[in-house]
Amino acid sequence: MGVKERRARQKKFLRHEILDAASELFVCDGYENVSMRRIADKIEYSPTTIYIYFKDKADLLEQVCKETFGRLVERLSKIMEQPGDPVERLKRGLLAYIEFGLENPHHYRATFMMPIPEAIHHKKLHEQDSPGIQAFSFLIRGITECVKAGKMPPMNVELASQTMWAGIHGITSLLIIHSNFPWVGRDKVIHSTIDTMVAGMQDGR
Repeated sequence: MGVKERRARQKKFLRHEILDAASELFVCDGYENVSMRRIADKIEYSPTTIYIYFKDKADLLEQVCKETFGRLVERLSKIMEQPGDPVERLKRGLLAYIEFGLENPHHYRATFMMPIPEAIHHKKLHEQDSPGIQAFSFLIRGITECVKAGKMPPMNVELASQTMWAGIHGITSLLIIHSNFPWVGRDKVIHSTIDTMVAGMQDGR
């Protein structure tokens, strides 16, 4: 590996390190209570270093959201390209969403469970080509394919997608925040939630 490649890899690693530290502090201490200096102290770099990668704290949170959505989109896209029964494919996607949140709790909470500050333009996170909308479109595509295949009755796909997202976000959030709750079994609850939601869609409820 040459010097240029090594430096590029180091920069990429440091950028991710900054995002990881920022997402953890935003979640634990609140966005308003976190400064660029605190983030720098956590990773043992100077604030000047962080400003090389991000213009301010709002930019940092925006990039946390975009990169979290982007990684989720990458995972869901691979599932959507798999052949087979559309219902089972939809279930695999729902499971992947929940597992992604549990594997990345700080990023998930910073992206999906924190109020977005006014400094960040909501529109930028919800434009048609944004990672956030691409992630949500997985549900729209998945349910649409089930309807076309006759596995689900005709329905308001937009409403059904938002309802299903509310369900998987709910179980993901609960498992992150209340991990010590006496669940009958994390996997059992996850699969029961997914099966119940999908069965409800199939029954037209």
